[in-house]
Amino acid sequence: MENNKVRWLKMKWEQIYWEEQPKKMNLFTAINDAMDIALTTNPKAVLFGEDVAFGGVFRCATGLREKHGSSRVFNTPLCEQGIAGFAIGMAAQGATPIAEIQFADYIFPAFDQIVNEAAKYRYRSGNEFNVAGLTFRAPYGAVGHGGHYHSQSPEAYFCHTPGLKVVVPRSPVQAKGLLLASIRDPNPVIFLEPKWLYRSSIEQVPVEDYEIELGKAEVIKNGEDVTIVGWGAQLLVLEQAITMAEEKLGITCELIDLKTLLPLDIDTIIKSVKKTGKLLISHEAPKTGGLAGEIAAQIQEKAFLHLEAPIARVCGYDTPFPLIFERFYFPDALKNFEAIQKLVEYDFSK
Repeated sequence: MENNKVRWLKMKWEQIYWEEQPKKMNLFTAINDAMDIALTTNPKAVLFGEDVAFGGVFRCATGLREKHGSSRVFNTPLCEQGIAGFAIGMAAQGATPIAEIQFADYIFPAFDQIVNEAAKYRYRSGNEFNVAGLTFRAPYGAVGHGGHYHSQSPEAYFCHTPGLKVVVPRSPVQAKGLLLASIRDPNPVIFLEPKWLYRSSIEQVPVEDYEIELGKAEVIKNGEDVTIVGWGAQLLVLEQAITMAEEKLGITCELIDLKTLLPLDIDTIIKSVKKTGKLLISHEAPKTGGLAGEIAAQIQEKAFLHLEAPIARVCGYDTPFPLIFERFYFPDALKNFEAIQKLVEYDFSK
């Protein structure tokens, strides 16, 4: 009898151990896991969007309708402004809506609802009402064959809007923690998911419920010679550029992932620039009006005397996103390496 009891206890401990171990996930399964946890822990949470009941075009919602029911995970008409307006109304009544816009390129019909209603709801009511718990998810960025209607990076439009938070993850671990934090944040959040990482980015992800604080950038690699700033999928490109620079130029680069674009954690960047004296910012979106310009302006205002070279921006071109010329448009590792080299070799005397 005692042996059976010991064996049973051993089996239970092994079950608990394996259930608590991190699991191998890619980006879309980590997002799926985060939404599953949100729906499980919050009975007021709902998930909806175009084709969401069937798992979504990128399969991020796979299995959630079957688990949580068709009243909490459901399809909507093909109408982005309707999705946004419906989500705002639900949030205003105390629900926790997770609204999916199938592609970030198609968020523009909902732009008025998001920037004029959701972002200003708390302000215009004198903090009497709010849309806390409102999250808009949208796949963004290049995918290799998306052309001008399935490749855009619209983050800068929303970063110009007080009242919103804008979040972009770089990996499965980050995606799960940042999405759970976004869903539970008392402000409306635009959560942009780098779609070419959905299946290509793989990590061991904790299975438990956890959050990653919004509004905090992360130094993911320490260095002494150049500060490099990016977010989302562009971090992988920048890591490649840094490897090239460190091998060929004999320098070290400090890499910062913003994670939250609004509010912007400028203090982390300032601290790094005061150490390195040089700054490069890179993003897929067009250069003019892009977030790199705002970062550069704030560093010029707050750390000008520490700069040893002009701030560099490596971004997309000021054109619609091209299909057959995507590889020329994209701010790839070689373009970033050349910008790093130019920063390192800059001479004020010339």
